[in-house]
Amino acid sequence: MASTRIREARESDCGDIMRMIRELAEFEKLSHQVKISEEALQADGFGENPFFHCLVAEIIPAPGESQGSLVVGYGLYYFIYSTWTGRNVYLEDIYVMPQYRGQGIGTKIIKKVAEVALNKGCSQFRLAVLDWNKKAVNLYKFLGAQDLTESEGWLSFRFEGEAMKELAGR
Repeated sequence: MASTRIREARESDCGDIMRMIRELAEFEKLSHQVKISEEALQADGFGENPFFHCLVAEIIPAPGESQGSLVVGYGLYYFIYSTWTGRNVYLEDIYVMPQYRGQGIGTKIIKKVAEVALNKGCSQFRLAVLDWNKKAVNLYKFLGAQDLTESEGWLSFRFEGEAMKELAGR
């Protein structure tokens, strides 16, 4: 029987990660926002000073099975800093291919990110989810996450493109 392994991504995984980023964006109905390339992922995640870290979920075939291993999910995260609590980790993306959902793979990725965070001295593990993705919202709550929109009223904002250039005076 095949097994699932959560491991640190390698540069050679960037093609699979890019494919799944596109699948996630399609699922979130935000495909038009994907501007990143496989080459940018390689440069930004696997250079001397990486901007992000990534875990992949890999299906390992049972001995005697003819197929090779298959990357079926990923969790892309980075470290941030809170002026109130210090070191934090932010899970930017978590994705498991639809045919592999319901097997606990997403939970394994989340637990591994929590382990990494604790090993790095982080006090918080943050992430965001679209309000309509009730399965994910329920999973995060089940795992113990606090909904900051409900409990503290936080809203999320972003500057990009022309708004960011104007803000920077360019």
